[in-house]
Amino acid sequence: MPVEYVTGAVEGLVDEAVLRRLIREAGMHCVAVYGKEGKPHLIEQLPRYNNAARYSPWCVLIDLDWDASCASEFLGRILPDRAPGMVARVAVREVESWLLADRVNMAKFLGVRQVDIPRDPDALDDPKRQVIDLARRSRYRAIAQDLVPRPGSGRAEGPAYTSRMIEFATRMWQPREAAELSPSLARCIAAIERLRDSWGS
Repeated sequence: MPVEYVTGAVEGLVDEAVLRRLIREAGMHCVAVYGKEGKPHLIEQLPRYNNAARYSPWCVLIDLDWDASCASEFLGRILPDRAPGMVARVAVREVESWLLADRVNMAKFLGVRQVDIPRDPDALDDPKRQVIDLARRSRYRAIAQDLVPRPGSGRAEGPAYTSRMIEFATRMWQPREAAELSPSLARCIAAIERLRDSWGS
């Protein structure tokens, strides 16, 4: 029988929206998502989540950032002995690269030209910064106000950056189309589908 229910763990709220969408796209239900307190906390809790994955299916999503030269090296370091029910996937270099990979819908959402959206999002040094820089050029005033940090705020993003990215991931993002431009996303989708089809068999 295919898996119907999965438990997740992520770094933050945008990652949660992305993971829930991917699990839903695979025809499963995400019963709960843990973590959401940053990358160090997620890595610290990984042994507990991995132990739980010996008994039920789990999916963990984490950003590569610049912590290793590649995803496999990074995963080998933070989770060397994965349980049978554990899918641990790495966004290269941040989950925003997966969102940017849906160039058609991201252009519509940000109010910019599709040609301005990068064609190789996994190669970006700072995908989140790319999203914010695109928002600066938006034809929608509200997008610029929500995503771009206010002068003197000392913040890296605008006041509604997280809620706007959650909105995009939940309502507009098309993961399968995005996977055509993001190899790390394609691998994540394939891994979730393998978990769906093989757990407990």
